[in-house]
Amino acid sequence: MATLAQFPLPLEAYRAAPLAGLGEVLLVRIQAEPFNLVATVIFLLAITHTFLAGKIQHLAHVAEERHARRLKAAGRGSDTNEDGRPDEVSFAGQALHFLGEIEAIFGIWSVVLGVALVWARGADSAINYFAHTVNYTEAMFVVVVMSIAATRPVLTLAEQALRGVAALGSGRPVAWWLAILILAPLLGSFITEPAAMTIAALLLGRQFYELGPSLRLKYATLGLLFVNISVGGTLTHFAAPPVLMVAGPWKWGFAFMLEHFGWKAAVGIVVATGFYFAVFRGELLALKTAGPDKSKRAEPATIPAWVTLGHLGFLGFAVWMAHYPVLFIGGFLFFVAFMQATAHHQSKLDLRGPMLVGFFLAGLVVHGGLQGWWIEPVLKSLGETPVFFGATVLTAFNDNAAITYLATLVPGFTDGMKYAVVAGAVTGGGLTVIANAPNPAGQTILKRYFPDGISPGGLLLGALLPTVVMGLCFMLL
Repeated sequence: MATLAQFPLPLEAYRAAPLAGLGEVLLVRIQAEPFNLVATVIFLLAITHTFLAGKIQHLAHVAEERHARRLKAAGRGSDTNEDGRPDEVSFAGQALHFLGEIEAIFGIWSVVLGVALVWARGADSAINYFAHTVNYTEAMFVVVVMSIAATRPVLTLAEQALRGVAALGSGRPVAWWLAILILAPLLGSFITEPAAMTIAALLLGRQFYELGPSLRLKYATLGLLFVNISVGGTLTHFAAPPVLMVAGPWKWGFAFMLEHFGWKAAVGIVVATGFYFAVFRGELLALKTAGPDKSKRAEPATIPAWVTLGHLGFLGFAVWMAHYPVLFIGGFLFFVAFMQATAHHQSKLDLRGPMLVGFFLAGLVVHGGLQGWWIEPVLKSLGETPVFFGATVLTAFNDNAAITYLATLVPGFTDGMKYAVVAGAVTGGGLTVIANAPNPAGQTILKRYFPDGISPGGLLLGALLPTVVMGLCFMLL
């Protein structure tokens, strides 16, 4: 039997009257473990911080511009410090940039959580929680998959495949827009959602965002991308993080996912993309490519098929070993050696984006691991339809994989409720950047196309219509 000395308390360790209401259950759990309330308050502060990230980034730009004007007025624009390096950096500006990086926010608040945990429970409890209780496998997996998927051979192959589809529309920007937003999310069911997000975001940047669409269309496209990716991985049982969490415990295989989720997701992706095409038809048709295809000009030579196959092999190995970090990280080290050996066919391996995304997800699971005390009774108190809506809303405030994982711990879940919680979790996966594990990857790649970064409010508005469409497809079809 669990004891109160354990941290965090297993959900089965809490005791409450059988007919107790939700409020009473939560109060009992706070009394049993007062740190529950502290952890959730810190988590809510971190979420609030994410919604302020755009404003913080704006303040960072203001601070840097003020610093540059001050240096120019003093005639010190090229001064050097005692180490001989340029002394042009605004510390306030850099600090604000860091605080405004969405990928860094949950890591920052993890430090606050760690300090609070040491103060409340002692260093041993804090070390045990951060080092042993929290599972960072998904965060590490996303770093590896995102790094491999963003390489020149994989991206070129994906672009060539989508180019064939876009050619049906004469390769116009609107044809690229439709091809990427419909086909790339469905591809995620086979190469995993993080890889699909990486490829889709990179291609959207090249073929759409660089053409300067309106800010309204930028946010609509971003929201549609996030929602489509979230549901696009449900054709199989191994590609979407929220499905991975339940596939084993609930015995959901490929046939089950295709029959109950996959075809509905495909219909929803086509319908939601079609709606946005209808809304923005005039602007999408008016977009013109800026001269010859930049991506084709930039590539100096054809990539040999064996190099591309090598990359796909490493990507496939990482997906196969997704639950074994020692093996997929080891495979990634061999991949780095392969890239070095074929450097004349490669672009530079940029780890900054993948590492930031991994840092974001690591911070999210640190906080999410202490939210089960209230998420579990909330889900348990709902019926099938309320579970669907509850999971959709909760997903906006916590990673959808955490929602479905906690659902596997709820005793007495009927088949209908199991379907409802997973359908709701994937439906709401595009509402915020924290709602679905691949979202930070898309955020990192595309944020440079948005002034002052990506606004959480803008993303929410852009994702609302596709979310409603997906919800109707999963509920009515």
